[in-house]
Amino acid sequence: MAPYIDSMDGPVVKAAEKALDMENIKYVLPYVSSEDEEEIKDSFERTLLVRELSGDAAELADYWFFETTVRLHRKEEEKTYTGLKSAGTDWGPIIPKIDLAIKTENIDELLNFLLNFIREDIMSRFDDLLSKKDYDLNDVEDARDYISSREEFIKYTSKFYDYVEKG
Repeated sequence: MAPYIDSMDGPVVKAAEKALDMENIKYVLPYVSSEDEEEIKDSFERTLLVRELSGDAAELADYWFFETTVRLHRKEEEKTYTGLKSAGTDWGPIIPKIDLAIKTENIDELLNFLLNFIREDIMSRFDDLLSKKDYDLNDVEDARDYISSREEFIKYTSKFYDYVEKG
């Protein structure tokens, strides 16, 4: 989800826009660490002052505030800030489903999507493994291919299980 955080239509910029529109820093404070709170407050105050100069100044100041907010948020995540991404960037199917689940307070569509995705992925890997199972004993390369696929399947499913189990 990290790249989504960097986008102009991501939650951090949306919170920064709301903070500026409402002239209330509290919309954006949850996105930065307490250590960076003074920097974001200073940026906010400067942005509000510059916004009063002109439309162009307001646009530039807003963008600077968005960048500052996202940069500080990425710092808290211990991720590198690489600049703001365009609004409307396709981050794949999962982010919109998460946002919809939160908005509607209904997780069914998200769960169904994830469960189907996992099922299809594991079934595909399993089908590939089974297609190699009945190798000719005299064909050592086919036997190695089967053993390799079996080990890869075990590693993959075990890692998946461990990730879910241990978080």
